[in-house]
Amino acid sequence: MRSAEIKRATSETQIELRLNLDGTGAGKIATGVGFMDHMLTLFARHARMDLDVVCKGDTWVDDHHSVEDIGICLGAAIAKAVGDKRGIRRYGSMLLPMDEALVLCALDLSGRSCLRYQAQIPSQKIGTFDTELVEEFFLGLTRAAGMTLHMRMMDGTNSHHIVEAMFKALGRALREAVAIDESLGGEIPSTKGVLV
Repeated sequence: MRSAEIKRATSETQIELRLNLDGTGAGKIATGVGFMDHMLTLFARHARMDLDVVCKGDTWVDDHHSVEDIGICLGAAIAKAVGDKRGIRRYGSMLLPMDEALVLCALDLSGRSCLRYQAQIPSQKIGTFDTELVEEFFLGLTRAAGMTLHMRMMDGTNSHHIVEAMFKALGRALREAVAIDESLGGEIPSTKGVLV
């Protein structure tokens, strides 16, 4: 089973996260940030990965530490679960529409961290959630996963739709990238023979 469990404890957050790459999209998510619960539930369902997350964070300050640290933990779990990346497709992409919103997500499980995030989310808040934290989540994710991630808003006027499209697209693209490619015969998908 390609799975991982990550525990992270700091003075700002305490997080326990479990990820199964070969799941069904099930899980229990309780981050203390309602909007993140919604986004991670969508991500897991579209990735077809089982995801359990419990976060106790200093949300009386704001949601920043919780959102960023959850991204770090999810990235670490992805890196641990794919291991040396033998036989995986490595690359994944999705052009995902959600009503008027359109988002492009492309990623490479290269072992190299790079985020290219291009989005002009119209509102600063979705409910009580600060929309600038979306980029912080993806930064934490890419750094910990050793992932190259391009996330680009192509169109959209509704902030909720735009961000939801991002998380769904991430799930779909990651599902493609971690899938086993039988034609590789268990090889590491790199001419270097290693992905770090």
